[in-house]
Amino acid sequence: MPPQNFSVSLLDSFLSKRKRSPTGEMAFTDHIEELRWHLIRAIGVIAIAAVVVFFNIEWIFTKIILGPARADFVSYGWLCNLGKSMGVSALCLGDMQLMFQNTELSGQFMMSFSSSLMIGFIVAFPYVFWELWRFVRPALSEKELKYARGIVFWSSLLFFTGVAFAYFVIAPFTINFFANYQLSPQFKNIITIANYYDTMSDLILGMGLVFELPVLVFFLSRIGLLSPNLMRNKRRYAFIIILVVAAVITPPDWLSIWIVTIPLVLLYEAGIIISERAAKERKRKELQNQ
Repeated sequence: MPPQNFSVSLLDSFLSKRKRSPTGEMAFTDHIEELRWHLIRAIGVIAIAAVVVFFNIEWIFTKIILGPARADFVSYGWLCNLGKSMGVSALCLGDMQLMFQNTELSGQFMMSFSSSLMIGFIVAFPYVFWELWRFVRPALSEKELKYARGIVFWSSLLFFTGVAFAYFVIAPFTINFFANYQLSPQFKNIITIANYYDTMSDLILGMGLVFELPVLVFFLSRIGLLSPNLMRNKRRYAFIIILVVAAVITPPDWLSIWIVTIPLVLLYEAGIIISERAAKERKRKELQNQ
């Protein structure tokens, strides 16, 4: 079956399972309308969280967003103590003196909006995922719902774990490395706030979404688009991709790369286990329907 036809049939199959009532099925436009309201409510909560952040943006930007750029950031002490206990001196990062500048007239004002939206999305993520789950849930059977129990909690936990890992571990290594890197002593690193913010937001949101891999694997395995055998057979290629991703988002030193690679590899291995369980449940359901 061509990919396009498969996607259409998969969408039709999903929508046909979403019942408005026990006696009738919802029309396609009804599904779109319902999805629209789920998205509106999710966006509304993000906007409320963003407004709260905006009115406290000076403190949040100084204490939180710029936190990894300060030499007294908590992670530097933790990492150094961990390095000393393990005999790894590389975990004791060097001192840094970052200088920031704004090169646009409205740069700082617009930065307050974009950072408020980013943090608003992070804070509201559990509710956003819950709204999307409310839309998907009617298409699942009772057994599937039982199997997916607690998915909002686990998805939110994975997302916040990825955000915390990026903020407290990856960001300090990345910022410290680039802040101290010089082609020549004649050059000074004067960073624009836009560049710093873009780096932080890419790291934090990127790792938060990457940590959602087990949830994605679960759903793809439930609908038959992914199998544990496929994940095992493609493991070596997945590891190469993970290494490339780690090398892109971290400073070019092996310690930083492995700090990112190891959690992602563990997530992939956990995805294989999740895929295997989901595939067994799907096959059991198919045998019962025969």
